[in-house]
Amino acid sequence: MNYTYLFRDIRNYLAGKAIGITRDKSLLDEIVKCLFCSKFIKESKINWENDEEKISKSYRQTFLLIKNQYQSLFSEDDEILLDPGSISYIHSVLEKIDLDSPKGDPISDLYQTFASTEMRGNEGQFFTPNNAVNWIIDAIDIQKNEKIIDPACGSGAFLYKAAKHLINKKVPKNEISKCLFGVDKDSYLSKLSKTHISLLTGDEPNIFCGDSIEGVLKDSKKLPFKLKNEFDVVVANPPFGAKIKIGSQSARERLDLAKKWKYDAAKNIFIKTETLTKNPSPQILFLEVCLDLLKEGGRLGIVVPESMISNGGTSYVVNYLLNTAQINAVIGMPENLFKTSGKGGTHTKTCLIIATKNSKNLNKKKIFMSEAKWCGNDSRGNSIDKNDLPNILNLYQGKKITRENSSTSKGYFIKQKDIRNFILAPRYYDPKPHEILSQLTKTHDFFKISDLVEKNILEISTGDEVGKLSYGTGDIPFIRTSDISNWEIKIDPKHGISEEIYSQYSKKQDIQENDILMVRDGTYLIGTCALITKYDKKIVYQSHLYKLRIKKPNIISPFVLLAILSSKPVLKQIQSKRFTQDIIDTLGQRINELELPVPKDQKALEKLEYIVKKSIQERVESRELARLAKKAVIELDFNY
Repeated sequence: MNYTYLFRDIRNYLAGKAIGITRDKSLLDEIVKCLFCSKFIKESKINWENDEEKISKSYRQTFLLIKNQYQSLFSEDDEILLDPGSISYIHSVLEKIDLDSPKGDPISDLYQTFASTEMRGNEGQFFTPNNAVNWIIDAIDIQKNEKIIDPACGSGAFLYKAAKHLINKKVPKNEISKCLFGVDKDSYLSKLSKTHISLLTGDEPNIFCGDSIEGVLKDSKKLPFKLKNEFDVVVANPPFGAKIKIGSQSARERLDLAKKWKYDAAKNIFIKTETLTKNPSPQILFLEVCLDLLKEGGRLGIVVPESMISNGGTSYVVNYLLNTAQINAVIGMPENLFKTSGKGGTHTKTCLIIATKNSKNLNKKKIFMSEAKWCGNDSRGNSIDKNDLPNILNLYQGKKITRENSSTSKGYFIKQKDIRNFILAPRYYDPKPHEILSQLTKTHDFFKISDLVEKNILEISTGDEVGKLSYGTGDIPFIRTSDISNWEIKIDPKHGISEEIYSQYSKKQDIQENDILMVRDGTYLIGTCALITKYDKKIVYQSHLYKLRIKKPNIISPFVLLAILSSKPVLKQIQSKRFTQDIIDTLGQRINELELPVPKDQKALEKLEYIVKKSIQERVESRELARLAKKAVIELDFNY
């Protein structure tokens, strides 16, 4: 159950009516007060027959009792600042909210509605959607008397779901709060998180304003628990973002992942040095903090950017994780998961990781992997009905999937020894491309691109960025990823450059007829190809494109290569091997891992080459005629 639409109604009502309270944060505070009162009043079964004055008076009187009961949440001077009409309106909306429902999280929905998206993003606070929170808690399956902590708890969504999970297991509410721990650097969020749990359990959990990485409270005292081997369960969605400065000198000296690591090729491991990194990523440091907090055999559920477990620059992090824990599951999330609106939130692709602390490194179990195609929000931040996560959970837990509940996402298991290049991203191990290739073994030979490069059959290079100031300085096409479609360069590329700028790059780029341009970076266009014709040689192409040149066409023709690169077996490989870098995806050096299925039958190869040649020639001739027609309108020159 998502209550965002209800809180949006309240926000719109108050924004237009409340006098002296216009900021979202202040309005949020008032609604939280009313939520406490509403719960108490529901339990008391009071009925005022929609009398505004009686409702307002009862809320104010109830709040006096609540202040005394929850002294750490509300000060003695706190009071409800809203007018009777506003209180009555809020009361009518809150009556539709069931705080005890096993589904939904009203406080998270409330905070997401009222908190500033820009403020949250600048602080790396992209709050986890409920369906991802639910998946992690259900996958971990918290038990009675286990100690749970979220070291970057935000508004408390993970702890709230953990409390509900225990309530469903018939654990008494007064026992649950004692087992829940949370820490957040933001004093407002730590207070809101405590409010979050208190509303559900009627008791205050152990939630503190402090710094989990430094191990201190807001007043610089030590956190009231051990930083190592203390908890049965750790759940977290740590803040992430390159601009966030985190960790003092002393804290970074304590943490292994704050150091630089060197790769030992002979042993295929990373070795820690004592040199500190200048600005370590917060999500990397939090990963180590989470593992430290766990007891041996304790379980971790964490949200991480896919780039952290997929890119070469953070391979040492995966090495550390594999040496410290048994990875139980890695679930790839859709890029829209954290979108809150058209402009709000982030497209950062993330993964959910479930792991068991295992310092002895006795990793024998297989790792469950899956990619959720549908989950959370669309690109504009609107909630979508489709949700693959319940079925992925069933697959992970070994339960059967009925045809009625079948998922577009599938699960697969891999052995830890099969982890390649310190990559944990599930899409990298998608079995589908290999299944497709295995069906072609009798009719095709397979060539790895790296082998073709090594044998000097194929040459690969990338382009250059000329800078925005160069755009529009002339008519020579500057080819970008969006200028490539259907094997050809578009008739009117978006940007043109001058002869002077062209001369700076022409020798280095060395464009020749029958070269292939292939999209290297982006989202949906990665793998899209175009063939350079005699009309396209005078261009400059950008760095987000590869240039592929066949140096021995007697072995494989560029026309055949173009068709193979665009075929289903190769495109499936490209989808699985692409990875997130900053805010876009890239194929990077993984282009070398692609396996090309080349028909064994020579006549089939000749036919394929003929078809591609004819297709290219006819399209390009048509394109050039269209270009001529546009010019001829003015110049009246029809020579072709």
